[in-house]
Amino acid sequence: MKIIVLSPAHPLRGGIAASSERLAQEFQTEGHEVVVYSFSLQYPSFLFPGKTQFTDDPPPSGLLIKTCLNSINPFNWLIVARAIAREQPDHVIVRFWMPFIAPCLGTVLRAARWFSTKKFQITALVDNIIPHEKRFGDRPFARYFVRACDDFVVMSKSVGREIAAFLPGIAPEHIRFAPHPVYDIYGEPMLQSEARARLGITPDVQRVVLFFGLIRPYKGLDLLLHALADQDLERLNVHALVAGECYSDWEQYEQLIARYGLSDRVHLSVRFIPNDEVSTYFSASDLVVQPYKTATQSGISQIAYQFEKPMVVTNVGGLPEIVTNGVSGYVVEPQPEAIAAAIRHFFENSRREAIVAGVRAEKNRFSWSYLVQALLGK
Repeated sequence: MKIIVLSPAHPLRGGIAASSERLAQEFQTEGHEVVVYSFSLQYPSFLFPGKTQFTDDPPPSGLLIKTCLNSINPFNWLIVARAIAREQPDHVIVRFWMPFIAPCLGTVLRAARWFSTKKFQITALVDNIIPHEKRFGDRPFARYFVRACDDFVVMSKSVGREIAAFLPGIAPEHIRFAPHPVYDIYGEPMLQSEARARLGITPDVQRVVLFFGLIRPYKGLDLLLHALADQDLERLNVHALVAGECYSDWEQYEQLIARYGLSDRVHLSVRFIPNDEVSTYFSASDLVVQPYKTATQSGISQIAYQFEKPMVVTNVGGLPEIVTNGVSGYVVEPQPEAIAAAIRHFFENSRREAIVAGVRAEKNRFSWSYLVQALLGK
């Protein structure tokens, strides 16, 4: 089968690009011919909150990536649609993560189908349908996109319900749930002592929690900082490692660190973390904390599974579908007191060995092959 994957990919950076590349490789492993169509311009620079949209990491091996789609140029959309039609695909897998991209993707899909002399299936792999940080036009844009697709695979059941609301009467089998697979592209774990030494964490620090990934208001770093001020966590000398680029006002977090006197217990690496450094941060930690205020699903959980790290997640969106409370981690309410209590319970009750065993057992639920079968409707 010939498959087109329409998604961000190298040299674009980030979790969506990395996971789409891994997905394309899995399609190839299972015997399919794959071409990835990616963006020459994903976001105009004035709309992108980070420092750069591009990575210095080497390209993934064995993938044909065509970097050609301009998200804001309708003439380009028709050119790319004609190119996709000429590929004569059997199946187009399109990645959707925010409504801004909906006019581009929705038009490309419709035009490719119109240009093509061969029928093909269009399946959307949907991370989010309505974003956490809502904007004017989100719903009509998302509706325009979903009506260009034949069926959907979601990695959070709440996203499936949102799609169904746009398409009354859609058959249940046309919205399939498959959890985000484990990221297995970030290398092997390293000795915790070595990882901590690389990050400048001294040997006297015995307990480290990790907040990893882009820092946005909905991800709740402020909740974690409030939690760290808990007297029991101070008594236990729990340190936090914060690693990721900030897409919001960093000053508010600096003020919390100063207010609670946390500067000695919070280790900051406020920048985009390249692929070859991911292992260092996860290997240095004892516990991965995702104190999100809203969520659908999160690739951070799947990196934690790769490195077999226990997790604390909040009871929002699809996070409880990924982390089983008391088995692979803790599921708590998005409140500082609840987050602090889970961290305290983990360390005071020596839960590391039991929960790591749970993580290893749960890890088997998240395979790339399972996602491929869901996308192909098998």
